[in-house]
Amino acid sequence: MVAKLTDVAELAGVSPTTVSRVINNKGYLSEKTINRVKEAMKTLGYKPNNLARSLQGKSAKLIGLIFPNISNIFYSELIEYLEIELFRQGYKVIICNSQNDPKKEKEYLEMLAANQVDGIISSSHNLGIDDYEKVEAAIVAFDRNLAPNIPVVASDNFEGGKLAAQNLIKVGCQKIIMITGNDNSNSPTGLRHAGFYSILPEASVFNIPSHFSAIRKEMEIKNILLEEKPDGIFVSDDLTAILVMKIAQDLEITIPEQLKIIGYDGTNFVEKYFPQLTTIKQPIQEIAVLCVEILLKQIAKENVNKDYILPISLLPGSSI
Repeated sequence: MVAKLTDVAELAGVSPTTVSRVINNKGYLSEKTINRVKEAMKTLGYKPNNLARSLQGKSAKLIGLIFPNISNIFYSELIEYLEIELFRQGYKVIICNSQNDPKKEKEYLEMLAANQVDGIISSSHNLGIDDYEKVEAAIVAFDRNLAPNIPVVASDNFEGGKLAAQNLIKVGCQKIIMITGNDNSNSPTGLRHAGFYSILPEASVFNIPSHFSAIRKEMEIKNILLEEKPDGIFVSDDLTAILVMKIAQDLEITIPEQLKIIGYDGTNFVEKYFPQLTTIKQPIQEIAVLCVEILLKQIAKENVNKDYILPISLLPGSSI
């Protein structure tokens, strides 16, 4: 079996990034560490990739994308736009699906660093600040505060929550609730909740975690509809909003006469296949272009801001 760089790292007791630095003679390392890595390479018969070594001193023209769930329609669409824009700028991408797993995210981050990618765009958020600050490559975060020095590109989640609440009130809803996912103050859904709360502080908010199975989600939503009997619901993502519509119809609750629903994301998929859903639309293509623009500025050692917030809009449908 051919030895890999990660095998060398494990035997030497160092990170894959450190092995890469020894191979490429990059950065300061103690003589003891260098000798330990070289001894491990010799023991395992590890031969550095000649192509990788030929890139020494040159840009690899590689960008890593770390996302929590690439099967999610919103993330899939954003990744597609990112790949198109990066390819247009002369870069290839490595897509990493962290699946909200801290161990997997850490391994992907180390792999990208070891392969000396030029930059990383991440929407994952499981690791501590130190892990991202240790990476030498340029990094841009989407919708997440990864570390104090990493710029964040996002849509205006707070304003989106406000806009949803305002529109449900505008169409005459009297008992409005919100259904959200993994909700904390730093998450996109947390900000959507905060915006919603700023307009409707007395409204009930129900958390249905994203790791719940489809059957468990359906059960939770069904119970909420039967027990709360809302006439207006703001749902923090479109896929869950579509599920709410399905369950309401199964319960013979008519939309929008008895129940009005507003989702969040506004992907092309929703516009084409569920145009009946009224939703808060994120400017997904513009987000991708801005992420790439900020990343390339970082790669070029240009100054960038910390926060970039893009406006949202209401995508009208027949669910309100």
